[in-house]
Amino acid sequence: LLLHFFRMGLLSVFCVCLFFSSAFAVDRGNFKTCDQSSFCKRQRALKPGQSPYRALLETLELSDSRLTLQLINDNNKVHLLLELYRLQGNMTRVKINELKPLKPRFEVPDVLIAEPPTDLSVLSKDDNGIVLSLGAESQRLIVSARPFRLDIMEGPEVLLSLNSRGLLAFEHLHLHCILMNIICVDFVFNIFLGPTSISLDFSLPGVEHVYGIPEHADDLKLKTTDGGDPYRLYNLDVFQYELYNPMALYGSIPVMLAHNTQRTMGIFWLNAAETWVDISSNTAGKTVFGKMLDFVQGSSEKPQTDIRWISESGIIDVFIMLGPKPSDVFSQYASLTGTQSFPPLASLGYHQCRWNYNDQEDVKSVDQGFDQHDIPYDFIWLDIEHADGKRYFTWDPHKFSQPKEMLQGLMDKRRKMVAIVDPHIKVDSGYKIHSEITSKDFYVKNKDGRNYEGWCWPGNSGYPDFTIPEMRAWWASMFAYDQYEGSMENLFTWNDMNEPSVFNGPEVTMHKDALHGKWEHREIHNIYGLYVQMATAEGQIQRSGGVERPFVLTRAFFAGSQRFGAVWTGDNAAEWGHLKISIPMCLSLGLVGVSFCGADIGGFFKNPSTELLVRWYQTGAYQPFFRAHAHLDTTRREPWLFGPENTALIREVIRQRYALLPYWYQLFFQAYRTGMPVMRPLWVDYPKDTVTFTIDDEFLIGSDLLVHPITEEGSRGVTAYLPGAGEVWYDVHTFQKHNGAQNLYIPVTLSSIPVFQRGGSIIPRKDRVRRSSACMENDPYTLYVALSPKKFARGKLYIDDGHSFNYDTKKEFIHRSLTFANNALTSSNLCPDCNFLTSSWIEKVLILGASKPSKVVLKMDGKETPVDFEFDSSMSVLTLRKPGMNAGDDWTLLLQ
Repeated sequence: LLLHFFRMGLLSVFCVCLFFSSAFAVDRGNFKTCDQSSFCKRQRALKPGQSPYRALLETLELSDSRLTLQLINDNNKVHLLLELYRLQGNMTRVKINELKPLKPRFEVPDVLIAEPPTDLSVLSKDDNGIVLSLGAESQRLIVSARPFRLDIMEGPEVLLSLNSRGLLAFEHLHLHCILMNIICVDFVFNIFLGPTSISLDFSLPGVEHVYGIPEHADDLKLKTTDGGDPYRLYNLDVFQYELYNPMALYGSIPVMLAHNTQRTMGIFWLNAAETWVDISSNTAGKTVFGKMLDFVQGSSEKPQTDIRWISESGIIDVFIMLGPKPSDVFSQYASLTGTQSFPPLASLGYHQCRWNYNDQEDVKSVDQGFDQHDIPYDFIWLDIEHADGKRYFTWDPHKFSQPKEMLQGLMDKRRKMVAIVDPHIKVDSGYKIHSEITSKDFYVKNKDGRNYEGWCWPGNSGYPDFTIPEMRAWWASMFAYDQYEGSMENLFTWNDMNEPSVFNGPEVTMHKDALHGKWEHREIHNIYGLYVQMATAEGQIQRSGGVERPFVLTRAFFAGSQRFGAVWTGDNAAEWGHLKISIPMCLSLGLVGVSFCGADIGGFFKNPSTELLVRWYQTGAYQPFFRAHAHLDTTRREPWLFGPENTALIREVIRQRYALLPYWYQLFFQAYRTGMPVMRPLWVDYPKDTVTFTIDDEFLIGSDLLVHPITEEGSRGVTAYLPGAGEVWYDVHTFQKHNGAQNLYIPVTLSSIPVFQRGGSIIPRKDRVRRSSACMENDPYTLYVALSPKKFARGKLYIDDGHSFNYDTKKEFIHRSLTFANNALTSSNLCPDCNFLTSSWIEKVLILGASKPSKVVLKMDGKETPVDFEFDSSMSVLTLRKPGMNAGDDWTLLLQ
């Protein structure tokens, strides 16, 4: 009915009123609960019990890498096809589909970068089931026939079970609906075909702590959902979201990690439809299988976590990542969906944004303000008002009439700009982008075959079908300098509203029966945003002839989005709770591949107090993506508008960020290479320390920096947990040494941001901070060597040009190993066949926890040169001044 009014031109006032009435608080009535999502309600009504499915062992077929086996539902006689794969790197893949579906079921494309199968062998078989070898020592996969279930075991231990609670459910397509031309009345049904939802349960004996499945504004450790709604995964435009509930937000990554002191595992549920995830944890009320396991192992208190995944459509396609270490799970998941893209160095600096900077003069004034107040920044951002009537790829002819002049002014200062390009296109025959998409027939269709139209920022809008490869290629071509008028090489892109947001659509998104070719939108909903970012990133790469790295920020995301850029946590508010929740939200994203995460500094909605704003800058400076952003209706909040004292505090923490850019850059190189998260929970590096398993008010940056932001109003002190029995941590501001494995009370003032460097680490910094990261390119390094109790330390230094793909295509980079042992600090080459030159040199070395030497000698190129030093006996800090070696050379500093 609303769509009918909309086409008659009567809906604009309704939509605008709806938007502004909800702009400062989420309207829960706009978004479904499980009871209001009919497939979720139906599936959840099924209770644990005897599964109707059994395995037909006589249908088994085995190839080198795959086992297939039919399953039958004894209640309705429908046959399913089970496929089992053993994958390289200690992973198992399980696929279940209808054996002979009346219509093909959707299988998610473009997410996996590889499907690395390896040998699969049968160890034994009888009438009750099959035992398969999983390659790793003593690991087995047991297929039980009646009822059907899978158990993955290592020795006598059950690591994970599938369908042990009998909740496998496959709503198959109904032939009578097609023959009788019956239209099923449930809103989630596929017309003529009936419901197609799927469900499967997983049991994790010995596990109490599970993490992941972002995006939710909730604690790091996932809660049980008994008595409440399941966690929902369905990309939605949610205004000023509520905290600590399982509501869906802007992105969905269907990956869950399970961790205990013995093992870390992961479950990747590859499905792009609306999905709900139930979590229960039972010691009392444990399943019969769990109780039997307890009896055999002599334990009456062994915990168990049970997971149930429910999706509206598609197939069951699940990857079980068996670790056993956290780093193993990260590399396993990266081998499937790719690693975090290696960002341009400048994008790790500070970003200044608001909705909206008014015009070119406003941009120039803000840019000058940073110089006048000696605050570095790299990017200034333009929101939707910069375009001509919100026609993306254009500029307002009055407010931004000379975009190249504006961009050149930034380039002269070695700074950059980001402009928003959203995926809703104004329906206007005079608008080139709309006309070309129409002529190429690239719009999403409605169920009647006409172009799907909805209401968004420009008014009546069409939605490009990014599932079409040719559409993505065309979109990418629009970023070419001769197509995107006014663009230059220092202009980058922000993809917002790509859930997709449809103001007059159900749940503020696209109707599920809209069509992407032969597939309904319900099938692909959660990957739409990934496709938008993919095409945009490809456009930035292509415009440079494949030479320059892209930078694209997205709001909506899915598994694999890490390959294309950065993510932020959406429309938060200037409230202390939103500052605090930014930590577990980014930690959750890092655990499932997306390291480049941040939250709007100061909160998008409302006006922060000066205390909240300062605390948010202090927190954001130690999160991967560092951007201030604000709503159109908020007061201006550039860093110098809150009085000289607060300006000084904000300046100081932004300068701390810039000094640490070499460390951030090295960590993103590591993330790109290995999949290790940049910002990570403490348990990743201390997997046997149970104290760390629920900590989400502090975090690690890499392995070597621990940060405990101040997130409580009026705080005069915080208690930080320093992990690691037998380890030491150094306060990075005072160099005070503290023992690990303790709760440390820290008195704080408004200038405080508790940060500690791990003893045993070496962190490179650039302490000469300039107006942007590019201006610091050739500046010297200072090495901060924090000694362990055994007087040892190790670190790395990575250097390249900061912006091109030459590190990959030409191996043009420097990668150095830095080691302190036996009173000698040594730099050695980690990539002898790499070729890159740097003008940067080592200006200073600070050794924390040192003893006073009689002399210090530099050994380099067969020569020995004395080095000046100072020793602070009160703090045991040794400072070596101007040793002078090039950052890319081999050298040794001897303490004698």
